[in-house]
Amino acid sequence: MKKMFGYYKPYMGIFWADMFFAMLSAGVALTIPLVVRYVTGTLIYMEPEVIVQRMIYIGIFLFGLLAVDCFSKFFIGNYGHVMGAKMEYDMRAEIFAHMQKLSFSFYDDAKVGQLMSRITSDLFDITELLHHGPENIILSLLKIVGAFVILLNINKWLALAAFIVLPFMFGFAFILNKRMRRAFKQNRVKIAEINEQIEDNLSGIRVVKSFANEHVENEKFKKGNDGFLAAKRNSYFNMGMFQAGVGVFTTLIQVNVILVGGILIAYKQLNIQDLLTFMLYIGVFTDPIRTLVDFTEQFQNGYTGFERFREIMDIEPDIKDAPGARELTNVEGNITFENVSFQYKDGADKVLNNVSLDVPAGAYMALVGSSGAGKTTLCSLIPRFYDVTEGAIRIDGIDIRDVTLKSLRNHIGMVQQDVYLFAGTIFENISYGKPGCTREEVIEAAKNANAHEFIMSFPDGYDTDIGQRGIKLSGGQKQRLSIARVFLKNPEILIFDEATSALDNESEKVVQDSLEKLAKNRTTFVIAHRLTTIQNAQKILVLTEEGIAESGSHEELLQKGGIYEKLYHMH
Repeated sequence: MKKMFGYYKPYMGIFWADMFFAMLSAGVALTIPLVVRYVTGTLIYMEPEVIVQRMIYIGIFLFGLLAVDCFSKFFIGNYGHVMGAKMEYDMRAEIFAHMQKLSFSFYDDAKVGQLMSRITSDLFDITELLHHGPENIILSLLKIVGAFVILLNINKWLALAAFIVLPFMFGFAFILNKRMRRAFKQNRVKIAEINEQIEDNLSGIRVVKSFANEHVENEKFKKGNDGFLAAKRNSYFNMGMFQAGVGVFTTLIQVNVILVGGILIAYKQLNIQDLLTFMLYIGVFTDPIRTLVDFTEQFQNGYTGFERFREIMDIEPDIKDAPGARELTNVEGNITFENVSFQYKDGADKVLNNVSLDVPAGAYMALVGSSGAGKTTLCSLIPRFYDVTEGAIRIDGIDIRDVTLKSLRNHIGMVQQDVYLFAGTIFENISYGKPGCTREEVIEAAKNANAHEFIMSFPDGYDTDIGQRGIKLSGGQKQRLSIARVFLKNPEILIFDEATSALDNESEKVVQDSLEKLAKNRTTFVIAHRLTTIQNAQKILVLTEEGIAESGSHEELLQKGGIYEKLYHMH
């Protein structure tokens, strides 16, 4: 709760103004029954001329109250909601920025649909609570306490009859609240699961249609939807019990007042005007109780949403800048692996075991081997997508854990097999390699990547919208855009992760030319299944599950007649 209230800090001015107008609105509600009591208990016994004269003043007073109440409600409804929206904005920015810091190991287990749910629907309910919560509580408490004081002054026995019900009602509410909180938390989980399923289905819609498996997806979705409905039923069952129970208790207050009031009138201890005023105040008294009932659902939604928000915010990035980390500058590109071992968090065996490697600046290093040998993992350790379990990796003699992540990754460029292009234009995707670059720089990078010609064949050229994940482009075109992006970045160290394995022969030749042009005078690691693409490598490493089994040039490894020679002839 303390962390939740911390989000009010930048908006305390609006918050206190919101509370002030909430109190004004409560004051208006408490004043009107007193005016009715004055009219029915005092004014009606005066002369007609006096009644008319005073009613004019009362009318002006009531219209003044109405204007105050109207502006108060407008302020609460407008500025109060804007305050809530600003807090939602802050929280969404905070969780998004935090997600950017989390490492690959977090995303290995996370599901995009689940994360989307925490950024969208969860946050909306949190801010509804942060806006309406204090306001509803202040309004309700003021009305309840104010009504109680006035009721006590009218008749203490009637006040006792009204308030004797409250302890039982609050005890009932407390018990049901705990059950509702569990139910609403389950709702959140089920909503997130459905979002995850929808995101998964829509992302893979081409696979679904190619297998004509729409019915399978509908069944999977029905299962998730049924789980969501069951969770909703449980929460609404508890909420129905809560609302029905509190409704009975609030009506019981009125029943008690009527019964006790009738007895008091019979014994001449209460007059009709006071009973009428009392009944009006019972309305003022029970109205905030109903508001609190409605607020309970909002509180459960918002608070469980905030718990899920904090679950993500409390995850510490396992890869972050060390205290006192320095900028990596003047990079030459010498890379050293010193007895490097690595295993994933959930892995029983080490993926890499005591790997030692010295790569001089500007070297063209190729990695080959069977799937699962650790080629991609080894390259992922250089930009610290994962941290080594044992040993150290050094660039120009500096341990990469001693430099800032941003400066480290600024000097490394990656071209992967699975190219990710963002929704938007070709220009936007290439310029991602160097935010704020000029159009001329983008065009130069595209020419270096052999992409300029096909880009200009589109009617809109560099302003062509490529669709979600570049769906409107071929595999070779997407790959050349990703290479142009790295050309623009101009890093000293390059990693090509099977960058041509998914391409046809013609596209492979064009992309391979682009890659070799990019790799010139840069320290380059190439992961390849097609051994024809790495014959020019200065050094080829053959990785197995035991580590580096062989190393040497293409010709040297063929002469050894070992693993590489078998792989080459197999291809």
